[in-house]
Amino acid sequence: MELRWSDVQAIAEALYDANPDLDPLTLSFVRLHAMVTALPEFDDDPERSNEAILEAILQAWLDERA
Repeated sequence: MELRWSDVQAIAEALYDANPDLDPLTLSFVRLHAMVTALPEFDDDPERSNEAILEAILQAWLDERA
């Protein structure tokens, strides 16, 4: 399955699965962006992200950890 920026929940799940012990609150948006674009399933324009999308991914990742 290819991931796009609009797949916030799926991206959060993939990040959690790849980094189960990482506290997402320790990440800058720059680092989070890099981690998303490095996911093997990610297939979208890296420039299409914005702060709102990254915040949504961060929140969904936090929810995954709960």
